Amino acid sequence: MSVTSLHWGAYRPQVVNGKLEAMTPVEWDKDPSPIGLGMPEAITSPSRILRPAVRRSFLENTGSHPELRGQEPFVEVSWETALALVASELRRVKGEHGNSAIFGGSYGWGSAGRFHHAQSQLHRFLNGWGGYTYSTDSYSLGAGRVLMPHIVGNMDWLLAGHTSWRNLAEHCELFVAFGGLPAKNAQCSPGGASDHLLRSAVERMSEAGVRFVNVSPLRDDLTGARHNEWLAVRPGSDTALMLALAYVLVSEDLYDPAFIKRYTVGFERFKPYLLGATDGQPKSPEWAAGLTDLPAEQIIELARRMARQRTMINIAYSLQRAQHGEQPFWMTVTLAALLGQIGLPGGGFGLGYGCMNNTGSGRKAFSGPRFSQGVNPVKDFIPVARVSDMLLNPGTPFEYNGKQQRYPHIKLVYWAGGNIFHHHQDLNRLRTAWQRPQTIIVHEQYWTAQAKHADIVLPATTTLERDDIGSSASDRFMIAMKKVIEPVGESRDDYSILADLAERLGFAQDFTEGRDAVGWLRHIYDESRGRAESFDIALPEFEQFWQKGLFEVAYPDADTVLLADFRADPQAHPLQTPSGKLEIFSERIAGFDYADCPGHPVWLPRPASSHPLHLLSNQPKTRLHSQYDHGGYSRASKIQQREPMTLNREDAQVRGIADGDVVRVFNERGAFLAGVILSDAIKPGVVQIATGAWYDPQDVAAPDSLEKHGNPNVVTEDVRSSLLSQGCSAQTAYVEIEKWRGVLPEVTAFEPPERV
Repeated sequence: MSVTSLHWGAYRPQVVNGKLEAMTPVEWDKDPSPIGLGMPEAITSPSRILRPAVRRSFLENTGSHPELRGQEPFVEVSWETALALVASELRRVKGEHGNSAIFGGSYGWGSAGRFHHAQSQLHRFLNGWGGYTYSTDSYSLGAGRVLMPHIVGNMDWLLAGHTSWRNLAEHCELFVAFGGLPAKNAQCSPGGASDHLLRSAVERMSEAGVRFVNVSPLRDDLTGARHNEWLAVRPGSDTALMLALAYVLVSEDLYDPAFIKRYTVGFERFKPYLLGATDGQPKSPEWAAGLTDLPAEQIIELARRMARQRTMINIAYSLQRAQHGEQPFWMTVTLAALLGQIGLPGGGFGLGYGCMNNTGSGRKAFSGPRFSQGVNPVKDFIPVARVSDMLLNPGTPFEYNGKQQRYPHIKLVYWAGGNIFHHHQDLNRLRTAWQRPQTIIVHEQYWTAQAKHADIVLPATTTLERDDIGSSASDRFMIAMKKVIEPVGESRDDYSILADLAERLGFAQDFTEGRDAVGWLRHIYDESRGRAESFDIALPEFEQFWQKGLFEVAYPDADTVLLADFRADPQAHPLQTPSGKLEIFSERIAGFDYADCPGHPVWLPRPASSHPLHLLSNQPKTRLHSQYDHGGYSRASKIQQREPMTLNREDAQVRGIADGDVVRVFNERGAFLAGVILSDAIKPGVVQIATGAWYDPQDVAAPDSLEKHGNPNVVTEDVRSSLLSQGCSAQTAYVEIEKWRGVLPEVTAFEPPERV
């Protein structure tokens, strides 16, 4: 059996008489993800989109009644009719409003394949049509991606250079994990996770005597370690804790002044703030105790341990998905700089160990083939988490990374890959914003909420229904993803859809360059061979690779240690910052004059809330984001068909809630239903639910309807992390909960809309 690559692992598909019967994890993966096991039933489920479909009133009168998106039936049409309608709308909007009126959203993990990657396909097509308004950064890492180039370097460069797990097992003594090391997150990588690493890495480190500290409201954010101390910190207070740790290092002269002098800039501007000279408030352990709920003595003891041991400080992505999310990332670098262990084996800092599988693999950071998106002539853009702001406030100025921009006037949204009704915050506000464009076009495999809220829906193939090449930077294998089954229904791959449209619009040669999909696979593979040589990798000929099905990426000759070259010679290997050094104080950021992100890391309190429970909405265990929520593995985890929510027993008792109950979770933005799991492994005052339950409002006509299925983004706030990054702040959310005592409404998230 051949091997195929999915975001969450490598599997051997089992096909009988043309039907996918099972997915078997590959034999070399000792910790395979079970997500892929649910694909056989999901791929032909009733949720599958089988034919092109157009919203009824839109088909009857192009552009009419956008307020009915998500409410009325769809009319199934031929591909000829659907593509003619799409081409007509693209011509109309371009002619009447210009290319900046087209928003090429396409945000999400469409495929592990490097060619049939929906976002790349759509962006290349739109660039060929004259450009489009684009989005930058990511929901996962928006604040971090903007901040880090100012103070250390580009995030992709940093992630590729993370100190290897193998090196940590040999040299690290203390691993302090802000946000933990959740194994569920490490199931995935963008181009495939061909060999899962985290569990075995933690086991090897434990056997070597490494001690772990899990700084998180959730005890299960770090499991499998023999020596595992849980610090049940208050959500959103990590920056205060890091400041207090830094205070101990400086006030007790435990920091490394020689490292600070040679490798950093700005400590002299940060130190007075840390010690309280600038604002009258020393950032002491006693101060932090009231913000973190950790005893001052425990903070002092941890700081002293970090100073006397080889310490790795890691921070999870989730901590920067919050208001002022730049601050914990900045303080992670600052705290590690004070310890003076950056660039040493086993020490320094990490930005997301455990957040994706390939971080820390130690393999050569070759990312495999790439499909060129071309050049976008349109300069209008938005930070990715500002979609509702853009649609609701066209022409309004906004700040981003030191510059003022304006939101464009969007008339047409074209989306391929992803589900905005999963990723975005404050879904009731989004539903209002989603009615503003004249036309919404979606490529989709399943009837997700995004498809149900579109005007034109084009059925796309899944990964298993086309040939491709799977590859992630620093992953173990590059995989020949051979087609497993024929396309379901009338679905077509994104490339053939867009090539057909390009033909109708008169730029087919520019888009296809005369190649079919197989020709492109060969082309992008051959192009990647030159880049592979720069990593000292010799790729075989395409035919040999395709026949064998796998290519293993080797380890470099020396262990990977983050910023080792910089430490060895900061003049010969300067950082990509204005100073060439680590910037504890950034003159450039200070020059932006943003009150919510000044020139050095600071503690900025969050606005008070009248709701008592802090809601954490994190990555699910049973799916990737919202992908395959309709599969058996995800649905088996539900409680009375609702997404499970973890609640501390003390909080449950005062509200009369029992294990297995369904509760209403609410605040001023909306309400949703969830099933309850009671646990002592969550801090009191905190509730946790995974993201990705398919959005399912009880009344599709009401903008503030109860959500029946358990989508937490009904209640998360759609506000920026700061003016610097405009990142999402989903983790800054407060709610109340109550036991649901009425008749439970039926979950209809996985049912297709009415079609006529």
